[in-house]
Amino acid sequence: MLRKKLIKFNIILASGSPRRQAFFKELDIDFTIQVKEVEETYSLELKRSEITDYLSKLKASVFTGLNENDILITSDTIVWKDEKALGKPKNFEEAREMLQSLSGEMHEVITSVCFTSKAFQKTVNDVTKVWFKNLSEEEIDYYLKSYKPFDKAGSYGIQEWIGYIGIEKIEGCYFNVMGLPTRLVYKTLTEIANR
Repeated sequence: MLRKKLIKFNIILASGSPRRQAFFKELDIDFTIQVKEVEETYSLELKRSEITDYLSKLKASVFTGLNENDILITSDTIVWKDEKALGKPKNFEEAREMLQSLSGEMHEVITSVCFTSKAFQKTVNDVTKVWFKNLSEEEIDYYLKSYKPFDKAGSYGIQEWIGYIGIEKIEGCYFNVMGLPTRLVYKTLTEIANR
């Protein structure tokens, strides 16, 4: 449906995430993938969605020379807990510490998506609250050794074993926790197509 509306646009997804790429395929959108490295650093004064908004725009800033019909899509996700951002763990120990901190607690997953063209830039974001049961050390170690979630913010994937056994409830968009608020992407691209 959206594919027809976007026929005159060239959608560029600037993400190496297999999950985000799969979402775009499932949304039935024609797109190409272009990934450029960027150092994801930000001011510690930024909080919550200010961080993800900033990083998604930063990822767009390294793309120059967009054509008239290009729409570049960049995105960033963090886990927000105890007034600080949990990104991707650097190693096994940091991953374990992250999961221990999430155990028996509520945290927020925040994703921003930035749409950039020659004529405009629009950023949207979404917040989902996630509650974990108390996770045992055995469960945490089993998950980390079996699934190696070191490419995931907060050291977990809701769609994996830890999500099946550990998540008691969520408030908000499930797909946002996986890394893309799909309904917001669909809504924003529809608005762009109807301009």
